[in-house]
Amino acid sequence: MCKHPCVRQDVFSHARKNLAALEVGDLLGTRKSWNFLKVIGMPRKKLKNEDEILSHNLIVRVDAAQFNKLEKLRIESNCQTVAEIVRRILSGKKINCFYTDVSMNAPMEELVSIRKELKAIGININQITRTFNQEKTSENNRAYYVMKVADLYKKVDEKVDTLLLLITKLTEKWLQG
Repeated sequence: MCKHPCVRQDVFSHARKNLAALEVGDLLGTRKSWNFLKVIGMPRKKLKNEDEILSHNLIVRVDAAQFNKLEKLRIESNCQTVAEIVRRILSGKKINCFYTDVSMNAPMEELVSIRKELKAIGININQITRTFNQEKTSENNRAYYVMKVADLYKKVDEKVDTLLLLITKLTEKWLQG
């Protein structure tokens, strides 16, 4: 038994009781064999700055309407708890709220689809270019590959035009002030 003053003696007595109860064949590295440590509990890490410790407990009662407002603010903000919201309000710190604009869903979906289509067209152009450069074919086959690439570039032009129209609409909406 360790007699060092820094080591808690209850840990050893608790461990001796629980480790003695292990059956033959139990592995000491398993989670089951070390579950007894959960009972003991670990202290929290000490903060370097003593002023940051939340040591004073305040109990405040609010009605349901006020609590719902605080809860709504918690959901919209980057705070994890209502208590954190109240602390920020009391200390005058900023609360960052995040809102989503539902009217932007359709244009964003269209932008995503244009991006996917442009990526697919780029992959097709790369494949055609690779076959064009690898094959030793006649001029007719090379002309065929050139025509395929030209058609793909026309599709790119159409997608870019659609993209520019979308961006114009977005700039009108967001830069109207």
